[in-house]
Amino acid sequence: MVSDSVEKPTSETRPRYAPRKAKSYDTDKLHQYVVPDLSMQDLLSAIPTQCFRRSTLHSSMYVMIDFAQAAVLFYAASWIDPLTQDMHWSFLSMSEESTRSALRFILWGLYSFCQGLVFTGIWVLAHECGHQAFSPSKFINNTVGWFLHSALLVPYHSWRISHARHHAATGHMTRDEVFVPSTREERGLLPLRPVTDDSPVVTDKTTWSEWLAELLEDAPLYNLLELIIQQLFGWQLYLLFNVSGQKHYPRYTNHFMPNSVIFDKRHRNQIIMSNVGILLTLTVLWTWGRHASNGWFDVMRYYGIPYMWTNHWLVMITYLQHTDVKLPHYHASMWTFPRGALCTIDREWLGFVGPWFFHGIAETHVLHHVSSRIPHYNAWEATEALKSRIGPHYMKSTENVFVSLWKTIRSCRYVENEPVTFYRNADGVPGSVAVLSAGTDSGVVLSD
Repeated sequence: MVSDSVEKPTSETRPRYAPRKAKSYDTDKLHQYVVPDLSMQDLLSAIPTQCFRRSTLHSSMYVMIDFAQAAVLFYAASWIDPLTQDMHWSFLSMSEESTRSALRFILWGLYSFCQGLVFTGIWVLAHECGHQAFSPSKFINNTVGWFLHSALLVPYHSWRISHARHHAATGHMTRDEVFVPSTREERGLLPLRPVTDDSPVVTDKTTWSEWLAELLEDAPLYNLLELIIQQLFGWQLYLLFNVSGQKHYPRYTNHFMPNSVIFDKRHRNQIIMSNVGILLTLTVLWTWGRHASNGWFDVMRYYGIPYMWTNHWLVMITYLQHTDVKLPHYHASMWTFPRGALCTIDREWLGFVGPWFFHGIAETHVLHHVSSRIPHYNAWEATEALKSRIGPHYMKSTENVFVSLWKTIRSCRYVENEPVTFYRNADGVPGSVAVLSAGTDSGVVLSD
């Protein structure tokens, strides 16, 4: 005899939820992101032919300008200690020695900041070499890129290869290489309690660690700590441990081992050459530290702290290019190369800093993902042409980038396993919803 009764869930079978209830939201009031239905022909045909031309001489001029700026700053910094040492005046109630120390600190800080901007520009030019956008010659691209990136302790070929994979699968949830969004499960968090569930948020099953994890999700001080760690160590953690990369990669994936899953066997010698470049730079720094008048203190002042500024700018630029509540990420069923290329955002970067020091890498990034071989000095014209073609699919922010950085770390906490997914805040509210254009027929239903 078959019973028609339905077994009620017990405390053992009932799903466990996080000690936080999801907030309700009206999808009509969220940003409506129309999923692009464009081909690469649609995108590339909008760009004037002259924008694709690469000039070794033109590109080299930017290298010379950046190195000239670095040399001027280095020379100016060499006068900070001698000039301040001869000062014999005090500021307000400070002693002469305290005044000299404070002025030295300010001037060295100013040098480090400015030199970090210049180093970042050099980094961007090496990045352009990796895309073969610096010169029509592959040999020149890889030679110049190897020297420039090695000087900044970047494994040129290793990063060039992983970065090419990023461009080949931008916005793809399981194939993209950097700043890949995580689900709550991947972050080790329980699902939020559904809006319709009126049972107590905290139960006798809630552990202390679960309660603390939810408390910290939108705690400003914790979010600030996350930012500090990301901006100070994010670049090194990515190279060494694949932090922010694909979750399904083997545990010890990194950019220095030729047998890493990121690379093929044919890349072995290039990875070794990249490592050699790093070792040569470290040898130069070690020799400098041994013979400098102030030893390693000089190395840190002239190179080490500007290097840290460079890493900060690099991580911040990349993070904000690909992380925003209005940017989608796609699972395989919905991803196409044109859609991936357009799920990035241009940002105005601190007035003249972005166009001059960073060579427009933040202001023309959408175009860069459409065609990465267009040199930066042609990217401005190409961006304007592309904007006219793609219209509302072009994403740009004029908000101060530090304000954007804070808003992003607070509002982009996780994504759901949806065909087209957007970041959600700690309360489960997404920043956008996907709208399929009339011509799209993917067979995928996006509504709940």
